[in-house]
Amino acid sequence: MSGQVQALKAELIKNKYSTILWVTFIAFALAPIMGGIFMLIMRDPEALAKAGALHTKVQVMHIVADWNSYLGILTQAIGIGGVLVFGFVASWVFGREYSDGTAKDLLALPTSRANILNAKFIIYIIWCMGLALSNLLIGFFIGTILQLPSLTMSLVSTYLTTYFTTALMTIVIGTPIAFFAIWGKGYLAPLGFVSLTLVFAQIIAATGYGYYFPWSIPGLFSGAGGEYKAQLNGLSYSILVLTSIAGYIATVTFWKLADHSK
Repeated sequence: MSGQVQALKAELIKNKYSTILWVTFIAFALAPIMGGIFMLIMRDPEALAKAGALHTKVQVMHIVADWNSYLGILTQAIGIGGVLVFGFVASWVFGREYSDGTAKDLLALPTSRANILNAKFIIYIIWCMGLALSNLLIGFFIGTILQLPSLTMSLVSTYLTTYFTTALMTIVIGTPIAFFAIWGKGYLAPLGFVSLTLVFAQIIAATGYGYYFPWSIPGLFSGAGGEYKAQLNGLSYSILVLTSIAGYIATVTFWKLADHSK
């Protein structure tokens, strides 16, 4: 246990002073900010009429300038945008040792390889949950400033449950990214994998089979797919969980047994 604690402390120190930490928070904060701008446009009929594509989307999705719509936007942002941002975090946490040239030094430490890897997974989870919580707080701040109507405790409770469940789904589906970071010895392979999964998630979800593709499931659960959310079932969640477990096992196994020559 002491070895795990020491490994976790080392990871905390390494990432605490990294500029990438704040870059991810700033980049992810664009979601609630853009959502706030969206709400402002919704309040101005003339501006909304000039935004042709936006006006069409509003009519299709029945969006209005209230808390229900705004919280829905925040939830969908984490289900879709989180795949990209959380994927970037995983790529950084697991790939930086190779890019910095410290991977072999890390493996030479008197700490088990499993403890080192588990510490990285813990940091990844904490980091991503911090991003999710930060966006939620920013969203509530912006919504309060805009004085959006129809805020009730029932609404908040419902959306908080959906929001954090979506965040958790998006986080756990990132374990395969760790494998590609270690296998590819850097950032390129995991970022390429993230880009591909994001593209395929949108394409497969649009065809109506997103409930079978693990990277589409968080977005569908968030409500981004509209009526497609109703297609999610026990098999969908089983696929997501099994993919996450497989990603973790593959990462740990490769990290323990591979010949790390770099």
